[in-house]
Amino acid sequence: MNRLPVTHQVPYYAQWESAALVPQFISGTSAADDPLWQKSGADTREEYAFWAPRMCGVACLRMALDFWGHTVPPSVPLLREAVEAGAYVRHGDQVQGLIYAPFAAFAGRRWGLHAQAVPDLAPERIADEVGAGRLVLLSVHKSIRTLDPDPPQRGGHLVLAVGVSDTDVLLHNPSGLPGRSQQFAPVPWAHLGRYYAGRGVILGQHKEITA
Repeated sequence: MNRLPVTHQVPYYAQWESAALVPQFISGTSAADDPLWQKSGADTREEYAFWAPRMCGVACLRMALDFWGHTVPPSVPLLREAVEAGAYVRHGDQVQGLIYAPFAAFAGRRWGLHAQAVPDLAPERIADEVGAGRLVLLSVHKSIRTLDPDPPQRGGHLVLAVGVSDTDVLLHNPSGLPGRSQQFAPVPWAHLGRYYAGRGVILGQHKEITA
């Protein structure tokens, strides 16, 4: 792709409050057992346990907000705002979301970010956008955390592209493994297609005016 290495020093947030315990949570331990659950702003352990496994997009947004100097809301109050904005729709114990278009509109309205939902987002454009100073939420399969050679499908989980080079895209993964795939985790462009659903949301620091 002939891209100079670019890495944005984006702070990392897991979708659980205890980032060091992510291996336990993805192995089946209830988030209700997270000793830091109250930091999320949830009213109860149960509320936190319901939403934490579903908050990859919220975690990515919090990273972007921190990077661009905005006050970062606690995860559950931010999630509630996103629900109000239509970015998540709850039906009993089922949740539809993250829904990209209302999420992008919410991020633009609430913080003045450039936010664009892109249903057909080619790897070359990811590289261009990150190279130009933006961050990109990517829909990938969760097994990208281990670079599983045979994922069962593409998409279903959101990660944040924070860097690019000719060979790799660097990801902050809200459900990544500590010391392995949480922060600045390189994924070769040649392997990205195994996990990547080809869609995402581009985030920039300020709204961009187009003619």
